[in-house]
Amino acid sequence: MVRIGFLSIAHMHAFSYGDAVNKLPNAQLVGIYDPDKERGTKGAETLKTRYYSDPVELLNKVDAVIICSENSRHREFTELAAQYGKHILCEKPIATTIEDGQAMIEACEKANVKLQIAFPCRFNTPIRRVKDMLDQGAIGNVLAIRGTNHGQMPGGWFVDRELSGGGAVMDHTVHIVDLIRWFLGKEVISVYAEADTMLYDVDIDDCGMLSMELEDGVFVTQDPSWSRPSTFPTWGDVTMEIIGTDGVISLDAFAQNFTLFSDKSNKVMHKVYTEDMDFGLIKDFVEMIEEDREPSITGFDGLQAMAVALAAYESARRKEPVKLD
Repeated sequence: MVRIGFLSIAHMHAFSYGDAVNKLPNAQLVGIYDPDKERGTKGAETLKTRYYSDPVELLNKVDAVIICSENSRHREFTELAAQYGKHILCEKPIATTIEDGQAMIEACEKANVKLQIAFPCRFNTPIRRVKDMLDQGAIGNVLAIRGTNHGQMPGGWFVDRELSGGGAVMDHTVHIVDLIRWFLGKEVISVYAEADTMLYDVDIDDCGMLSMELEDGVFVTQDPSWSRPSTFPTWGDVTMEIIGTDGVISLDAFAQNFTLFSDKSNKVMHKVYTEDMDFGLIKDFVEMIEEDREPSITGFDGLQAMAVALAAYESARRKEPVKLD
């Protein structure tokens, strides 16, 4: 039985991850620590577990932690968990600076604990099928990719630059970049981006467009904008058009859904009926600990994806392409 605790539930994904832990027969949700006592207490009630006011008390009772804090606190909580020898699943992006991301990786290596980054899209059924097709060479050599990861504007700490590290570009670029790196095994070598605030009255970017060059000349564009209104039937999308020398793959990760007209929620909603990708992520994390294997999504994966988002912001400031090391 893998005993798991949360270090902060500031990110809304914490509740889906917590539900997944509670569904697994080989895992136990021991408790939640959150610096916001009210948030932590309510979260513990929702997830049917205990709230801890002292993170060390919780760390002494678990084997692993899930970190769902504000982005800027990922390093703080990761280093604390590593100090107590606990394996870590950290919400994306890995951090808000390269320095912090590298420090997290080094802290976990020094403590001999595993650091996995939460990119649940790798466990989405359509996405995994595309990965298999590309591995089998179904469309020949990939030449170009057009991607989107649109979403709703989340508000709260997501629009506080000090806590989030960036707006829509930071929030959504990392998902698409991680998938492309996983699909092709190639790194981004150059980024040109535009980012702006055009949709909401917030002091952070809510829309943007990235043009990326990968190794071997593969060309990628991505729209990471918070362009879905609050009344939209789902939070957003993950789509790709992958053009190869022998064909094209069209991917819509959440197209398999039914429409729910809910008087209770007073809105129309899309309910996806493919396998639960968040459950897949948590199941993989628990199995990694039990099997004592390397994470399927490493700290380095998280660092590379974040580096592209940071380069995009630099490109938008300089109004020219930015090369990545």
